[in-house]
Amino acid sequence: MDQSRTKQMTLLLACAFSLAISVARGEPLSPSNYLQKLSPGINLGNTMEAIPNETAWGNPKPTVAYFKAVKAAGFSSVRIPLAWTQYSDKDLRIDPKWMLHVSDVVHMANRAGLYAVINVHWDGGWIQATYAKRVAAKAKLAKFWTQIAINFRSYDDRLLFAGTNEIGVDGVYGPPTSENGEVQNGYNQVFVDAVRATGGMNKVRWLVVQGYNTNIDDAVKVNAKMPVDPAQGRLMMEVHYYAPYDFTLNERSDIWQWGAGATDPKATETWANEAYTDTAFQKMKETFVDRGVPVLVGEYCAGMKQRFPGMRPFRDEWDRYITQSAYRRGLVPMLWDTGSLFDRTTGEPKEPELIKTIVGAAK
Repeated sequence: MDQSRTKQMTLLLACAFSLAISVARGEPLSPSNYLQKLSPGINLGNTMEAIPNETAWGNPKPTVAYFKAVKAAGFSSVRIPLAWTQYSDKDLRIDPKWMLHVSDVVHMANRAGLYAVINVHWDGGWIQATYAKRVAAKAKLAKFWTQIAINFRSYDDRLLFAGTNEIGVDGVYGPPTSENGEVQNGYNQVFVDAVRATGGMNKVRWLVVQGYNTNIDDAVKVNAKMPVDPAQGRLMMEVHYYAPYDFTLNERSDIWQWGAGATDPKATETWANEAYTDTAFQKMKETFVDRGVPVLVGEYCAGMKQRFPGMRPFRDEWDRYITQSAYRRGLVPMLWDTGSLFDRTTGEPKEPELIKTIVGAAK
């Protein structure tokens, strides 16, 4: 057999082997099994979206050991926030070295048995939901996603694309205007159009679009009408959850207790307790999940305030309850983590009990 024939046979055998592995992996991701296949998820936060480079925010480059540890702990998916602008030239051509690195990281996650979600993250804040910014932002978003999608168009359904991240207007946190909603919905459509046009597996790949500012009430009001998509039943909606902010993220706040177990009225805010959480996620269930649109809670977490050591049980209960409430309503919980749960180099769990709590709540 000549050398060219040998290469052809080798390629055919490799394709057959790949197909066999794909079949053995089980049913493709679908509206009926997405919750089990993706839950719970975790974020590779403050890493590949870091500015001005990957290690600038204190985390090492991703490792095989990390992804294996995440899978072994019981997580099913990993959201990988990504920066692109700093790795592109003046014509918005993405550096091939960065694209290859992103591909390697996705491979690490998939080989570990995890679904991966990649996005265009904050990326310097160039995407704003205003008429003044939308023409340039649409063109840039389409160019980035065309390149990303072409690179990954042969990947199977263990890779999901998420178009944007927390799109709103810098410094404005009130309800969106009609302008804000129209522009942000337009970004969702540009993302879908750009990816589908690249062909291959991207014709049917699961795509994740976002609610305005990833806020639940805004998503229900502004984004209930999903983008037009030639692939039927292949869109997901993403929101984030950090309520109440003074407990979860505001380190300057003296709020360190949460939920029905809170004992000090001065240390807690009752407006966003268990009932509020359930109501918020129920809105997402009725508006999206019940209509056949899966939902990702793409980020949620409560940080520890070191000056309040007694906060830990309340923090753990918040993580547990939000995970459980989301999952029970058909929403995929994807915890925001910036290196607190696992050693990012060795994969060694840093908070094994909290990890067990989160994984156990997604059942």
